[in-house]
Amino acid sequence: MTPHLLQATLDVLRDVETAARPADAVTSAFFRARRDLDDRDRGAVLEALYTMLRHRARLGWWLARQNSADTPRNRLLAWLVLGEGKTPNQIKHLWDGLKPALSAAETTLLANLSGHSVAHPDMPDSKRLECPDWALAPLQRRFGEEGFGAEMEATLIPPPLDLRVNPIKATRDAMLRDMTGMGLRPQPTPLSPHGIRLQERLSLARLPGLKTGEIEIQDEGSQLVTLLVDAKPKERVVDFCAGAGGKTLAIAAQMQNKGYVVACDVNETRLKRCAERLRGAGLHNVETRVLSSETDRWIKRHKAGFDRVLIDAPCSGTGTWRRNPDARWRAPELGLEGLVALQARILASAARLVKPGGRLVYATCSVLCEENEDQVTAFLAANPAFHLVPLRDAAPHLAGVTQSGHLCLTPARHGTDGFFAAILQREALPALGMVDPHSTV
Repeated sequence: MTPHLLQATLDVLRDVETAARPADAVTSAFFRARRDLDDRDRGAVLEALYTMLRHRARLGWWLARQNSADTPRNRLLAWLVLGEGKTPNQIKHLWDGLKPALSAAETTLLANLSGHSVAHPDMPDSKRLECPDWALAPLQRRFGEEGFGAEMEATLIPPPLDLRVNPIKATRDAMLRDMTGMGLRPQPTPLSPHGIRLQERLSLARLPGLKTGEIEIQDEGSQLVTLLVDAKPKERVVDFCAGAGGKTLAIAAQMQNKGYVVACDVNETRLKRCAERLRGAGLHNVETRVLSSETDRWIKRHKAGFDRVLIDAPCSGTGTWRRNPDARWRAPELGLEGLVALQARILASAARLVKPGGRLVYATCSVLCEENEDQVTAFLAANPAFHLVPLRDAAPHLAGVTQSGHLCLTPARHGTDGFFAAILQREALPALGMVDPHSTV
């Protein structure tokens, strides 16, 4: 890495540390303002940044051991020694011309870290496995003592690039041929019939299908969640927490542009992005609707009016840590208990939209029991009109990724982001003319 790129890496690391926004949003803004960096430079800076984000706790442990402040500058210096194996002299030469120059304390830090690697036998598991304190006990409960380590290690491995083919505009076979012709090595995803996986690191500009709407970036696990909605042409469907519309696009395409989809969210900016993506994908059977809250009056007015309702609930995001390494260090604003309470309110409110005989899919990108199995169990206990549809019955080909009847995906076991989904069905109304055998009439 040149001094110019080293400075850019330090600058963007500082921006990520000080901003309240996710790292991907911060880096997008950073690169828009840095026209001096070409695609190759941006790739090098991003790789260095995300590598340090994936090593944050371990680098922090080393800095604390040296009584050094855990600052972006010190973390970068520590990574150059511990992660890239550079000598203090090499780093001094690389740092030449950067301001401010290396201080005496920084020179001492480099000397003390020289000869060591990122891992150290004295590290506690929470540091070695990059697990924040707030999530340690819930994750250990979820995976047990042995599974916890394997799953956390899997979140430290950069994920592949998963794409979903838009069947309105293309086929997977055609996209696989096109990408192979571009010198890439695409593979069909093993579980999703619309997915393509790329292991290569590449500029997204090399994928023209992203601009034409033929493909979308979407993890295979997320694709499977939308398949469980099983929306049919001419049905009425709600994506209750649509966000920027990744799952909405998949559902609308699943319906072959026929029927009616409502993409709801409390964030108007995200829904505007959803509308833009829908236009680019050639989908016109979707309406976007901004809700004031999870109990917006619109819900009551459309009670029992939809065949399918998807709730991709706001969650801790523990299933996305391999993709968003900065997210693990942002504890839920409401705390885990507050987040679980919000999910329960959303689930109870959105369930009112499901017509008799209709399907409700509750999903999160979390791997925590509190947000998933426990949430579904509590809902079913309070809502006897709904029952769980076991995954093996709804999607037999996914029998290998089920747990207690739910879809349960994890990075270590399935090579996807962590996802949970439960299929809940509302009881149908009795057929006309049938007599209740318990009736005294």
